Amino acid sequence: MKNARVGTYLAAIVFAIPFLFPFYLLLRNSLMSQQELGGLDWAWWPSEISFQGFKDAFSNSSVPLGRALLNSTIVAVVSAPVSTLLAAMAGYALARIKVAAAKPVFALIIVTMMVPGAATFVPTFVVVGSMGGVNTLWGLIVPGLFNAFAVLLFRGFYLRFPAEMEDAGRVDGLGHLGVFARLALPNSGGLLAALGVLSFIEHWNSFLWPLVIGQDPAFWTVQVAMSTNLTSQSINLPALFASAVVSVIPLALVFLLAQRYIVRGVMMTGIKG
Repeated sequence: MKNARVGTYLAAIVFAIPFLFPFYLLLRNSLMSQQELGGLDWAWWPSEISFQGFKDAFSNSSVPLGRALLNSTIVAVVSAPVSTLLAAMAGYALARIKVAAAKPVFALIIVTMMVPGAATFVPTFVVVGSMGGVNTLWGLIVPGLFNAFAVLLFRGFYLRFPAEMEDAGRVDGLGHLGVFARLALPNSGGLLAALGVLSFIEHWNSFLWPLVIGQDPAFWTVQVAMSTNLTSQSINLPALFASAVVSVIPLALVFLLAQRYIVRGVMMTGIKG
């Protein structure tokens, strides 16, 4: 038994190495100097640890990395719970409220998943721009609140929700909103947590939409600010990797804290034979 456990841990370490190697490269490169990074000789660790990349990343007045981190935090923290809650409400309505339009609306939602994002990018920008959403936080947040895939998962979950619990709620005088808020939503905590974490990661890593909407540096997100360290005029590799390290830390913390909810949420989606 003990040998089997040791073998399991060794196998886990071996399989974890390929996934951890990129993080090692980020940290290693962020602590190197520009000259050492540009050299031809490979080094597993900097010959002399330098924090100049982190200093350059935060001291560059034309690239407000601190402000960009704040913007990304606001966008991700607001978007993740709101988009997940909207998806839960839509999924419950499509699964449990018997109306004639439920199937056509669900079909339209499925169709939106088949339309490439490039086809809707320009029309979305035109609409948001005409409403004054350029260089605003709401312009960064609102267009990404609808998640068709999350609606699909919540609908599948609520289709299997016990009808007896709903009947008990109706006996107590609850309507559709009451049953959803007091019975269905609390019992879908695992799926809520899983999709909330995935939504947080998606919005934190978003690049193209914030790049177009946040034309003023004051509204840049961390991904946009990080990209300015690599341009056709200048290349600051230590600052680029230092910015990447800083941007990865919140994602790593969120994932480590919520990984069991992600696994539970995937199990609750009902992907079985």
